[in-house]
Amino acid sequence: MPMPVRLKKLIGTFLLVALVSIYALLATIIAVAHLGQSSGWVHLLYFLFTGVLWVLPAMWIIWWMEKPPRQKNG
Repeated sequence: MPMPVRLKKLIGTFLLVALVSIYALLATIIAVAHLGQSSGWVHLLYFLFTGVLWVLPAMWIIWWMEKPPRQKNG
């Protein structure tokens, strides 16, 4: 039985919120642990990179949410 669209969107919404929260926390922990004495340019590049990197798993979650349910054959 295919998953209803509303349920997929609800699950996807919670997954996106969890992804962004956990990802931001981890990116900040890594920055604090490893970039303390680095220059401003290193900080800028790190946060530009990590600020864009979360989009990849978020795109997959959104693609999954928007995918139409499978049709039953027969």
